[in-house]
Amino acid sequence: MDINIPMKNGNLLDKYTKHTDNQYKENGRPSISFPVDIDNIPADTKSLAFSLTDLDSIPVCGFEWIHWIGANIDPKIKHIPENAAKDNSIEYDHGYNSLAGGLLNMKNDPMSLGYVGPTPPNKKHNYTFTVYALDEKINLNNGFWYNEMIHKMNRHIIEQEVLNLPVEN
Repeated sequence: MDINIPMKNGNLLDKYTKHTDNQYKENGRPSISFPVDIDNIPADTKSLAFSLTDLDSIPVCGFEWIHWIGANIDPKIKHIPENAAKDNSIEYDHGYNSLAGGLLNMKNDPMSLGYVGPTPPNKKHNYTFTVYALDEKINLNNGFWYNEMIHKMNRHIIEQEVLNLPVEN
Protein backbone atom coordinates (compact mmCIF):
# COMPACT_ATOMS: atom_id res chain seq x y z
CA MET A 1 0.00 0.00 0.00
CA ASP A 2 0.98 3.59 -0.52
CA ILE A 3 -0.19 6.47 1.68
CA ASN A 4 -0.12 10.12 0.66
CA ILE A 5 -0.84 12.93 3.14
CA PRO A 6 -0.23 16.62 2.36
CA MET A 7 3.04 17.82 3.87
CA LYS A 8 5.30 20.85 3.54
CA ASN A 9 9.04 20.80 4.16
CA GLY A 10 8.71 17.27 5.53
CA ASN A 11 6.09 18.21 8.15
CA LEU A 12 2.34 17.72 8.39
CA LEU A 13 0.63 20.88 7.12
CA ASP A 14 0.01 23.47 9.86
CA LYS A 15 -3.71 23.47 9.06
CA TYR A 16 -4.05 20.08 10.79
CA THR A 17 -1.89 20.89 13.86
CA LYS A 18 -1.69 23.33 16.77
CA HIS A 19 -0.30 25.89 14.30
CA THR A 20 -3.64 26.23 12.52
CA ASP A 21 -5.90 29.27 12.53
CA ASN A 22 -8.58 29.45 15.21
CA GLN A 23 -11.24 28.77 12.57
CA TYR A 24 -9.92 25.19 12.40
CA LYS A 25 -9.92 24.64 16.17
CA GLU A 26 -12.56 23.43 18.57
CA ASN A 27 -12.12 24.04 22.30
CA GLY A 28 -8.62 25.33 21.46
CA ARG A 29 -7.57 22.11 19.73
CA PRO A 30 -6.98 21.39 16.02
CA SER A 31 -10.19 19.77 14.75
CA ILE A 32 -9.91 19.43 10.96
CA SER A 33 -8.59 16.00 9.96
CA PHE A 34 -6.18 15.81 7.05
CA PRO A 35 -6.97 14.08 3.74
CA VAL A 36 -5.43 10.68 3.03
CA ASP A 37 -4.90 8.98 -0.33
CA ILE A 38 -4.40 5.21 -0.24
CA ASP A 39 -3.16 3.38 -3.33
CA ASN A 40 -2.17 -0.18 -4.17
CA ILE A 41 -4.58 -1.72 -1.67
CA PRO A 42 -4.25 -5.53 -1.73
CA ALA A 43 -6.95 -7.12 -3.90
CA ASP A 44 -8.27 -9.37 -1.11
CA THR A 45 -8.83 -6.47 1.34
CA LYS A 46 -12.32 -6.44 2.89
CA SER A 47 -11.86 -3.31 5.05
CA LEU A 48 -9.34 -0.67 6.03
CA ALA A 49 -8.48 0.73 9.46
CA PHE A 50 -6.08 3.48 10.53
CA SER A 51 -4.44 5.06 13.55
CA LEU A 52 -2.65 8.34 14.26
CA THR A 53 -0.59 8.18 17.44
CA ASP A 54 2.29 10.01 19.12
CA LEU A 55 5.03 7.86 20.66
CA ASP A 56 6.99 11.01 21.52
CA SER A 57 4.28 11.82 24.06
CA ILE A 58 5.44 8.98 26.37
CA PRO A 59 8.11 11.06 28.20
CA VAL A 60 5.60 13.95 28.48
CA CYS A 61 2.42 12.21 29.66
CA GLY A 62 3.45 8.61 30.26
CA PHE A 63 1.64 6.93 27.35
CA GLU A 64 1.29 6.86 23.57
CA TRP A 65 -1.21 9.62 22.74
CA ILE A 66 -4.02 8.57 20.39
CA HIS A 67 -5.06 11.36 18.01
CA TRP A 68 -7.36 9.58 15.57
CA ILE A 69 -8.50 6.02 14.91
CA GLY A 70 -11.00 4.61 12.47
CA ALA A 71 -12.11 1.22 11.22
CA ASN A 72 -14.30 -0.52 8.67
CA ILE A 73 -13.58 1.71 5.70
CA ASP A 74 -14.67 0.20 2.39
CA PRO A 75 -11.45 -0.65 0.48
CA LYS A 76 -12.96 0.86 -2.68
CA ILE A 77 -12.54 4.23 -0.96
CA LYS A 78 -9.04 5.31 -1.83
CA HIS A 79 -9.43 8.88 -0.61
CA ILE A 80 -10.33 9.98 2.91
CA PRO A 81 -11.32 13.63 2.44
CA GLU A 82 -10.25 16.50 4.64
CA ASN A 83 -12.46 16.76 7.74
CA ALA A 84 -13.88 13.24 7.27
CA ALA A 85 -13.57 12.82 11.03
CA LYS A 86 -16.35 15.38 11.54
CA ASP A 87 -18.40 15.69 8.35
CA ASN A 88 -19.04 11.96 7.79
CA SER A 89 -18.22 12.32 4.08
CA ILE A 90 -17.25 8.64 4.08
CA GLU A 91 -18.69 5.87 6.17
CA TYR A 92 -16.47 4.36 8.85
CA ASP A 93 -16.48 3.63 12.57
CA HIS A 94 -14.91 6.38 14.70
CA GLY A 95 -12.85 5.51 17.77
CA TYR A 96 -12.05 7.46 20.89
CA ASN A 97 -8.84 9.46 21.10
CA SER A 98 -6.84 10.06 24.29
CA LEU A 99 -9.10 12.90 25.43
CA ALA A 100 -11.68 10.24 26.33
CA GLY A 101 -9.31 8.12 28.40
CA GLY A 102 -9.37 7.87 32.20
CA LEU A 103 -6.49 10.31 32.69
CA LEU A 104 -8.33 13.28 31.15
CA ASN A 105 -11.83 11.77 31.34
CA MET A 106 -13.23 14.08 28.66
CA LYS A 107 -15.47 11.47 27.03
CA ASN A 108 -18.35 13.98 26.91
CA ASP A 109 -16.24 16.46 24.92
CA PRO A 110 -17.20 16.19 21.21
CA MET A 111 -13.47 16.29 20.37
CA SER A 112 -12.92 12.93 22.14
CA LEU A 113 -14.48 10.89 19.31
CA GLY A 114 -12.58 11.26 16.05
CA TYR A 115 -9.70 13.59 15.26
CA VAL A 116 -7.83 15.79 17.70
CA GLY A 117 -4.83 17.27 15.94
CA PRO A 118 -1.17 17.19 16.98
CA THR A 119 -0.13 19.72 19.60
CA PRO A 120 3.47 18.91 20.54
CA PRO A 121 4.07 20.61 23.90
CA ASN A 122 7.82 20.57 24.26
CA LYS A 123 9.70 19.82 21.02
CA LYS A 124 9.23 18.39 17.54
CA HIS A 125 7.13 15.21 17.71
CA ASN A 126 6.93 12.46 15.12
CA TYR A 127 3.36 11.24 14.71
CA THR A 128 2.74 7.76 13.34
CA PHE A 129 -0.06 7.25 10.82
CA THR A 130 -0.74 3.59 10.04
CA VAL A 131 -3.20 2.13 7.54
CA TYR A 132 -4.20 -1.52 7.90
CA ALA A 133 -5.61 -3.66 5.08
CA LEU A 134 -7.79 -6.34 6.68
CA ASP A 135 -9.21 -9.62 5.42
CA GLU A 136 -12.59 -8.89 7.05
CA LYS A 137 -14.74 -6.12 8.41
CA ILE A 138 -14.03 -6.07 12.14
CA ASN A 139 -16.76 -6.02 14.77
CA LEU A 140 -16.52 -2.44 16.05
CA ASN A 141 -18.97 0.44 16.31
CA ASN A 142 -18.55 4.17 16.89
CA GLY A 143 -16.94 4.79 20.27
CA PHE A 144 -14.40 1.95 20.34
CA TRP A 145 -10.99 2.10 22.00
CA TYR A 146 -7.62 1.65 20.28
CA ASN A 147 -6.84 -1.55 22.19
CA GLU A 148 -10.17 -3.04 21.02
CA MET A 149 -9.25 -2.29 17.42
CA ILE A 150 -5.77 -3.82 17.84
CA HIS A 151 -7.26 -7.01 19.38
CA LYS A 152 -9.96 -7.32 16.70
CA MET A 153 -7.39 -6.87 13.91
CA ASN A 154 -5.18 -9.65 15.31
CA ARG A 155 -4.65 -12.31 12.59
CA HIS A 156 -6.64 -10.24 10.06
CA ILE A 157 -3.96 -7.80 8.86
CA ILE A 158 -3.04 -8.50 5.24
CA GLU A 159 -0.73 -5.52 4.99
CA GLN A 160 0.03 -2.33 6.88
CA GLU A 161 1.74 0.84 5.84
CA VAL A 162 3.27 3.38 8.23
CA LEU A 163 3.94 7.04 7.53
CA ASN A 164 5.88 9.34 9.85
CA LEU A 165 4.31 12.79 10.20
CA PRO A 166 6.65 15.25 11.96
CA VAL A 167 5.20 18.38 13.59
CA GLU A 168 7.37 21.22 14.92
CA ASN A 169 6.70 22.59 18.40
